[in-house]
Amino acid sequence: MTDCLLPESGRLAGIDFGTVRIGIAICDAQRILATPHENYTRRSELEDAQFFQNLIASETLAGFVIGLPLHTDGNESQKSQETRAFANWLFEVTGLPFEFQDERYSTKSAHELMIGGNIKASKRKKRLDAVAAQVILSSYIER
Repeated sequence: MTDCLLPESGRLAGIDFGTVRIGIAICDAQRILATPHENYTRRSELEDAQFFQNLIASETLAGFVIGLPLHTDGNESQKSQETRAFANWLFEVTGLPFEFQDERYSTKSAHELMIGGNIKASKRKKRLDAVAAQVILSSYIER
């Protein structure tokens, strides 16, 4: 499945996909502000599915914006294919639509945001994936 159109309104979750951790950010229903939500450490497919189903229920989500890693020239990589496979799995287990958002430089931007926000170096690594998800989601809602 390819990405599908998200509804015009409702809360979205931004996803910074990783094979070990997934950064998650959430925006308000009016899609004005995205905030880091959490870093989820992946477990099993069953536990991961339950986590996302619970996230949808607790945050009243309408869909997902998933960061798509691309090379600087815009071409896809092996990581892009892994992300596409994850997005299809997420759709299968939740039924919610998703769209991809170019995530080039999102981690660098997240790191710069945390430095600018005077977040201590010891806390930056713990927050990096969720803040990268915030950058991805913010890029989507600002376009």
